[in-house]
Amino acid sequence: MGGGTRSLASRVEVDGAGWERAPWRQTPLRPARAALGARIALGALVALVGFTAAALAGFAVFGRHPDLLARYPGAGPVYAVAFTFFARTQVALAFVALAVALVHVAGARWLPALAAVYAASLASELLGTTVGLPFGPYHYTDGLGAKWFGHVPVLIPLSWFTMAVPSLALARRAHPAATVVLGALVLLSWDLALDPAMSRVTTYWLWGGTGPYYGMPWSNLVGWFVTGLALMAILVRLGAGAWTARLDRRWVAAFYATNLALPLGMTAAAGYWGAVLVTVGALSGCALLQSVLR
Repeated sequence: MGGGTRSLASRVEVDGAGWERAPWRQTPLRPARAALGARIALGALVALVGFTAAALAGFAVFGRHPDLLARYPGAGPVYAVAFTFFARTQVALAFVALAVALVHVAGARWLPALAAVYAASLASELLGTTVGLPFGPYHYTDGLGAKWFGHVPVLIPLSWFTMAVPSLALARRAHPAATVVLGALVLLSWDLALDPAMSRVTTYWLWGGTGPYYGMPWSNLVGWFVTGLALMAILVRLGAGAWTARLDRRWVAAFYATNLALPLGMTAAAGYWGAVLVTVGALSGCALLQSVLR
């Protein structure tokens, strides 16, 4: 096709600036199909936002004020069930929302990346929960459900994928190395709120010792960055740049922000404003670094 009507497939190859060649030929979606897919993806995101808001509100009201539970007979057991239900459903619903968006732009071509990221993050988590590397000594409680080999909840590697993909999409640069490093930093920024919320404010996992950052050892940040580098490299190697480039950047930003909102809101409700400021500062630093890395 002529330069003025260049196909979407060729645009993706050029946009990759030489480091990314799509392993599959893309064709523009028909307008009606594209509009329908976009509406479904938006609906899934809205559902995730609503669920996250409900979970955060419930925690802020009852989780931080357990005396309120005593006023209503039977409220305690209901909250205990909700404590596990909301955490597990949040991860599952986030994955479904992302899957809907990926199916819209890439069909089933993202599934190999899902399998690879799931396996790699599971291996990293198994090392962490057994020998303490690369994160430091910790273990998961039963709050997140069934576990692989009695150590890592089945949902945890799914959560890694669910946030690794938007981190890569938001960090996209012309050079693959810059994308990998920046993507790992964006992913790491999420943990600056996630870990205090899930191991200090609540007890979905517990550290083997006391660390300086809300009980977390500094080795955990190193482990997250190293794991993030590996996951970003896997995604780039499997052509994720091609299909993440087709995601609406505003949708991706809103999706990342929604998944960040729950732990960030929990730390704020608990009065851990230091974690809130550090997280916001880290993401601001990532934005600044992105403007430098062209």
